Amino acid sequence: MAPGGSTYKEVLESHSTATDYDIAMTKADTNLTPAKTTAGLSGKKGTSSPNGVHELLECPVCTSLMYPPIYQCPSGHTLCSNCKSRVHNCCPTCRHELGDIRCLALEKVAESLELPCRYQSLGCHDIFPYYSKLKHEQQCRFHPYNCPYAGFECSVTGDIPTLVEHLKGDHKVDMHDGCTFNHRYVKSNPQEVENATWMLTVFNCFGKQFCLHFEAFQLGTAPVYMAFLRFMGDDNEAKKFSYSLEVGGNSRKLIWQGVPRSIRDSHRKVRDSQDGLIIQRNLALYFSGGDRQELKLRVTGRIWKESELWKDNGC
Repeated sequence: MAPGGSTYKEVLESHSTATDYDIAMTKADTNLTPAKTTAGLSGKKGTSSPNGVHELLECPVCTSLMYPPIYQCPSGHTLCSNCKSRVHNCCPTCRHELGDIRCLALEKVAESLELPCRYQSLGCHDIFPYYSKLKHEQQCRFHPYNCPYAGFECSVTGDIPTLVEHLKGDHKVDMHDGCTFNHRYVKSNPQEVENATWMLTVFNCFGKQFCLHFEAFQLGTAPVYMAFLRFMGDDNEAKKFSYSLEVGGNSRKLIWQGVPRSIRDSHRKVRDSQDGLIIQRNLALYFSGGDRQELKLRVTGRIWKESELWKDNGC
C-alpha cells in the first residue's frame, strides 16, 4: 500500500490457483565503472586507444569523462563544464580563477580516441569513437535494466535473470507460468483513491517475463483504475508480442488490446501515457454490482506472439 493510502485486499488467480494477500510495497544501485569507446552507433571489434590517454580526459572533480566544452585554468588544470559551476569558477587543483578558457588541444585529442563501451564486462565488446560512446551506451543492449517494481523507486539494476530473482526474493512478487491470467481486485471503500496503489505479478510466457500492473490513482481530479503489461526486455523484442485485458460485469464488458511496453520505459512513464486498460470509478462500481459499497473487479488477460495469432487464423 502506498504511503497514506487505504488498505486493499487482493486476490490473484492464475488458472485454478488463487491467493489472498495485502498489497505491500518495497526498493537498492549497482554502479558500473565507465570504460573506454567508434563511429556512429555501429561499433567495431578491436582494442581501444593506448592506456593512459583517456585518463587525461577524466574530470578531477566528478571523475567522469569530459566532453566539450572542456575548461582549463591559467595553470593548465582541466575540468568538465558541469563541474565548473559546481566549484564556483575556482580551480579545484590550484585555486586560481577558471575564467572561460577552453582546452581545445584536449578536445582535439578526445576526437582521435576510440574507447570500449562501459558495459564491456557485461558482454559488449565493441569499440567506439570518444564522442559516440555516450550515445551508444544509452542504447546498448547490454545496458542493465532498472528494477520494474512499482511500489517506489527501487535502485537495483541488472540483467533479466538477476531482476527476476530480485523481484521474487526482495519484493515477494507473485510468479505465474502461462500466457493467460485471471485477477480479482477487491476494495472495501471505493470512495478513497487519494494515493496510487499498485501491485505487480510476473508471468513466465514464451520463455520471457511480463509484468502485470494494476493501480488505483487520480487522473487529474477523476479517480481511475488502470491495468497494463510491461515486457522484461528491450522494446524491439516487446513489439513481437501483444496482449489483451478484459473487465466486466452486469452484462457489460470493457476490452483493451495493445503491445506490452519494455521495462526500459519506467512504470510511471507507462502509467502517465495511459497506455493500458483504464476504468473510470463509476464504471468500475457498475461492474461491481452498482451498490457502490465494495469494488469487485475481475481482470482477465492473454499474452500472445503475433506469429502465433497468424497461425491461429490460418494465415
